[in-house]
Amino acid sequence: MRKFCAYLVCVCAVSAIAAVEVKAQFKNGSQPTELVLPRVSQRSSVTQRIGLTDITIVYHSPLVGGREIFGKTVPYGQMWRAGANENTTITFSDAVSIEGKPLAAGTYGLHTIPNADQWTVVFSKNSTSWGSFSYDEKEDALRVTVKPHAAEFRESLAYTFDDIKPDTANATLRWEKLAVPFQISVDSKALVLASIKNQLRNTGGFTWAGYDEAANWCLDNNYNLEEALKWEDTSIQNEDRFENWETKSRIYDAMGKKDESAKALATALDKATAIQFYVYARGLHRQGNLKRAMELYPMVAKKDPKHWISHLANARLASNNGDFAAASKELTQAIDGAPANTKPALQAMLKKSDAKTDFNK
Repeated sequence: MRKFCAYLVCVCAVSAIAAVEVKAQFKNGSQPTELVLPRVSQRSSVTQRIGLTDITIVYHSPLVGGREIFGKTVPYGQMWRAGANENTTITFSDAVSIEGKPLAAGTYGLHTIPNADQWTVVFSKNSTSWGSFSYDEKEDALRVTVKPHAAEFRESLAYTFDDIKPDTANATLRWEKLAVPFQISVDSKALVLASIKNQLRNTGGFTWAGYDEAANWCLDNNYNLEEALKWEDTSIQNEDRFENWETKSRIYDAMGKKDESAKALATALDKATAIQFYVYARGLHRQGNLKRAMELYPMVAKKDPKHWISHLANARLASNNGDFAAASKELTQAIDGAPANTKPALQAMLKKSDAKTDFNK
């Protein structure tokens, strides 16, 4: 019995010591090693897409906690994990450039060497270590030098993406009163083009719309126009439509082939419905080409004289000519046949016309 009591006392003592030690882990700033428990420096992540490229930074966010951070808690001239706990990691879904230097797609351990006037940012092929304690320079994939700058105070360390543009963004470490940005660049056009070609091998390649969308992207970016023209021809072969002929005319125009552009546009307009014709003319109108729009509006009624959109086109012509009585009459007929969600806009135009105001302006 005495032995059993002694055993219980021993177990209780060990348990009490263990409890004190567990509690002490949090008091002295160390982390639990056996259990998954909340951490002082909590896990965070941030993702940004540039073009089609996803960039994700995963990190643990320490707090300032009244300390002097840079040059003291985080010493100058020494490798630092750029966060807390396990490696801060950065993942690129495609190849990128960091401060103009190439870096392959993949996940990297993110480390830094802070100094007062410049920082070294290190991308390590090892992304699974604890902190920077086992960092090995031989595993470097890339190093770049960047300039820190003063910023608003942040109690918790964070990464943000700033100055976002179609092909670039700055990933910025922010903590205490400092911001440390590094620029990430992506060859978006080449990546999108490769993605388009791959998508055209799937269901998008069996429709007129897929090839037309591909050609439109090239046209919008003034990129790969020769292939865009071939894609538009394939779209037309899949289904002969106003949309793909109109796109083809704009591709020719971008290539400086004015005669071919005019012929393609004539074919497009010949195939257009009344609504398509009106939308095309109205697009020119919005772009400031009022003269050409007014030349085209009469053609809408020739497509379908009874359609409500034809009455709207006629109303625009009459208003432009100062014949407000005719404009109001045409608008009233347009309102009678228009979809419910379009009626309020037409009624506002009618109010202007009744007040003898040109609603085209």
